[in-house]
Amino acid sequence: MKIGLFIPCYVNQFYPKVGIATLELLEGLGLDVEYPMEQTCCGQPIANSGMEKDAIPSYQHFVRTFKSYDYIVAPSGSCAYHVRNHYDIIPQSADVEKVRSKTLDLAEFLNDIIGSDKIRQARFPHKAGLHQSCHGLRGLRLAQSSERVLPAFSKWENLLGKVDGLSLVPITFPDECCGFGGTFSVTEPEVSSKMGSDKVDDYLNNGVEYIISGDMSCLMHLDGIIRRRKLPLKTIHIAEVLNSHG
Repeated sequence: MKIGLFIPCYVNQFYPKVGIATLELLEGLGLDVEYPMEQTCCGQPIANSGMEKDAIPSYQHFVRTFKSYDYIVAPSGSCAYHVRNHYDIIPQSADVEKVRSKTLDLAEFLNDIIGSDKIRQARFPHKAGLHQSCHGLRGLRLAQSSERVLPAFSKWENLLGKVDGLSLVPITFPDECCGFGGTFSVTEPEVSSKMGSDKVDDYLNNGVEYIISGDMSCLMHLDGIIRRRKLPLKTIHIAEVLNSHG
């Protein structure tokens, strides 16, 4: 199995330790992982700004870069969702269809392809609350959202349940949006900030030390609010938790 590691723009620029943790986690499973140096943005920010036609060259470059891999793995539900669901506007070929179907979020790949029982022992002795990003929850169906009357499941919680010492604390509103929403946080900053602040209060009221998520964009938003309010909370990506030895 040949894995292409896709690291989103904001992880590459602002949170490289998340990319490193993802690589170490996958290599620790004995997987053949490559980071193609020619990779660029998947095109999501341009498309979300209402200029999807301008994103087409990025889409085509992404397909050319990753078409030779068996799976493309990203520590980002939003980017994985974008490739799978928005690359339908370019001419569909065998390569495009393969890249779309084989681009997976990290938690999705570990659960569905590798199997959570194969995850090596991690240790993270802290009380934490899970943030379920909208793209991951309602787009990729990594967990069951409250509006769907179906049996509960969570691929995130399934993985975190393997972590020694981690106490995963339920929060009051587990599937509410944090308010980031990409360009939404720019065009509607007041609403975005209020949603994020309400979300942070939920974690505080339930006594957690860390907020864990599979999307650094959400954590970046929440961390900004935490720092401005000088609160005793920290944020961490699920890849860092699964790669932690405490």
